[in-house]
Amino acid sequence: MSEAAADSALRAYERVIIGIDPGTNVMGYGVLGIAGRRTAVVGMGAVKFRASESHYLRLRRIHESVIGLMERFLPDEMAIEAPFFGKNVQSMLKLGRAQGVAMVAALSRDVPITEYEPRKIKMAITGNGAASKEQVQEMLRRILGIDRADIPAELDATDALAAALCHYYESSRPARAAGPRSWKEFIARNPDKLR
Repeated sequence: MSEAAADSALRAYERVIIGIDPGTNVMGYGVLGIAGRRTAVVGMGAVKFRASESHYLRLRRIHESVIGLMERFLPDEMAIEAPFFGKNVQSMLKLGRAQGVAMVAALSRDVPITEYEPRKIKMAITGNGAASKEQVQEMLRRILGIDRADIPAELDATDALAAALCHYYESSRPARAAGPRSWKEFIARNPDKLR
């Protein structure tokens, strides 16, 4: 598809949400197009980084990759998976840096970011916050009607798509009215109701 045709196809959507699953070895991405209440997979994949490269060079490649994705898909919003707390502090630090670099790339294109914990994403997609990556992938396949042949081998891609779908679900909920927390607050807000 030519760049002009891809740009025209993206304009058919009211919203485009990109999900990012950051990592210093593999970074997953998934893009959803939203038209009314319909969702469509616009793209998904994974960017692999060479293990022989220094950590800092990989961070640069993450930044360049996210900038490229921003220019290719023109997202309105970005959902990113938050690092989970693990036992290895060095791994957490590297993952946090990868996430930060991806966020800076999105912010440099004025794309607002929402961060979701892995458990929240899994809960939104499968109804189980402890679901496996394979269970998340299978539920996404069913929810979004993705052909098995179109699913990348890397689970990072479907993790990223899950973040995008979670964001769609969360941002599409009607805003709840913030009611009074006590009778005293109710009276303060509604002095005319006491007459």
